[in-house]
Amino acid sequence: GLPAALPVLPLELTVLYNSLLCTVGASDSAIKEEAEGIRLGLLRVLEACGACGQDLGMEELWQKVLQEVTVEELQAPLHHLGALQAAWWLAASRLGSVAGLFQLLSTAEDPRRAHCSEGQNELLSIIKAWRVPPEGDSLPLVQSARDLKEIICTAAAFLQGLQELEAGNFPTALCLLQEAAGGFCSKKILAQIYTCLGCCTQRMGKPQTALQHLKRALQVDFQCFPALSHVAAAYHELGETDAEMQALTLLYEALGKNPPAAASSSPYFLMQTELLVHTPVLTSLLRHHHPSEVKYLLARRCLQDGRVADAVEHYLDFLSLLQEGLQQQVPLDGCSALPRMPEVFLEAASALEQAGRHQDAITVCEEVISQTTDLIPRVLQVEERLEQPECPLPGAGVAAGLLSQKKESLCCLAWRAAGYLQQGCSWAKLGESKEAVTQFSRCLSDLLRVQLHRSGVKQTENLQAEVELLQKIRLLSLIGRGMQFLELGRQKEALLDFQHSLQISPGDPAAASYLVQALWKLNRKQEAAAQWQKFCQGSPGENGQQQGQERPLPLYLVSCLEQAMFPHSEILARTIQDYLEAAAQDTS
Repeated sequence: GLPAALPVLPLELTVLYNSLLCTVGASDSAIKEEAEGIRLGLLRVLEACGACGQDLGMEELWQKVLQEVTVEELQAPLHHLGALQAAWWLAASRLGSVAGLFQLLSTAEDPRRAHCSEGQNELLSIIKAWRVPPEGDSLPLVQSARDLKEIICTAAAFLQGLQELEAGNFPTALCLLQEAAGGFCSKKILAQIYTCLGCCTQRMGKPQTALQHLKRALQVDFQCFPALSHVAAAYHELGETDAEMQALTLLYEALGKNPPAAASSSPYFLMQTELLVHTPVLTSLLRHHHPSEVKYLLARRCLQDGRVADAVEHYLDFLSLLQEGLQQQVPLDGCSALPRMPEVFLEAASALEQAGRHQDAITVCEEVISQTTDLIPRVLQVEERLEQPECPLPGAGVAAGLLSQKKESLCCLAWRAAGYLQQGCSWAKLGESKEAVTQFSRCLSDLLRVQLHRSGVKQTENLQAEVELLQKIRLLSLIGRGMQFLELGRQKEALLDFQHSLQISPGDPAAASYLVQALWKLNRKQEAAAQWQKFCQGSPGENGQQQGQERPLPLYLVSCLEQAMFPHSEILARTIQDYLEAAAQDTS
């Protein structure tokens, strides 16, 4: 409450500087709020000089103080406080305000300074141009302004590098992040910078260079687990599966040990780089995976690479984690690497089936079927778009909600149908053709719930992926059931299934081959030969092009697709060719 007096203002401003730094250091959390103490300090400076600035914003207030206050004893304390203000603005990503303030600090000292050379980053050049006031005769500071300047410069380079990385300007981001890596920071932040450098070079299509940066991050801070997950991603891009698996295994083991935080060998500062840089892109790049997520990634990659035994072990370990409460391990923030739980169960069933554990696969699928049964309506109507309305329809929000609900119902239907499909494949592998036919029929019966209607509402396009997936499951079920009908000697029923398969996917190689085989077994050899010729005379590459345009198949359906492949193409082709040659000789 005392009036401001020039003789004691240097002490006041220094106490304010030290107290703000101590407050920041004690909180040990990112700076988020404006420093109101700085504003009060500047107003007291103006009050002592016979001026006022109550109605000014912070930038205008700083401009007024630095331009009008010329008392020599106040210059060093004001510069110290200005650096602290720049740190606060930097934490709020107000880069323009930071640049303007350092421009004022430099020009107040020497109008010729703060010049940016061509090709240099403007903000960094302005910060570096600021001459820190000598501290020999000044009051003691809890953190020197010189150290604060170095931290601000490092944080500014890091923050701008992250912004350029997010914007896709990778060469610029690379230069700024390299500048930050050579700056003044703790080992923890240095490891984070190297991790971001690795992500940047990986997005530039340089996975080998990315690995060098990521390994450097781990050398600096062995607890920088996000770097290890990015290492696995880089090896995946390079196709080095063994190295990728090793990285994921190390990550899983490291996360499971949960070691205590290592003591930093860097000097302790109240204001640190980590308090100034906290952006969504950095949070995304440095997101810590939970052990269950890494375990799932291991299982999935093993299954994709054909390491079935390892995949089964990892999937079973993952499913056991469900008993420990998976929701407590993985945050529900939309960033998890885990898919929906029914898909995980279906992938596990696929791995078990490929490992020859057919009964276990059937049991896992039964869990999916039982859990989704009550979530599917009796009839699902999907409107087929005729034309898109030129203007938004009334009640668009309600329509979006209904569309989302319908999408969820289609997903549940796909999971349940896939469960029946996988059970049918497993029973077929066990040699139980009748039971396999039953499961395939249940799958097809489920898919009859979907009814396609023609409408002027644009919905099918939004549900295209779900509709295509259901059609693929239906195709595989028809082929699978037809195969079992052939095993049971019910060729006519098999023929109908293969004909329906070709209606769903004209030119499908497996369906066409099985259709020819069914006709041949029915002694309709002329029709079989005609169908074979029709299939072979299709436009070159037509079938491959059609498959290339399809969406990638979910991993849990890959084994069913492989099982539906026709295994005797060469024998069938030779048989048809012999028949055609014999028929030609008879004709001649």
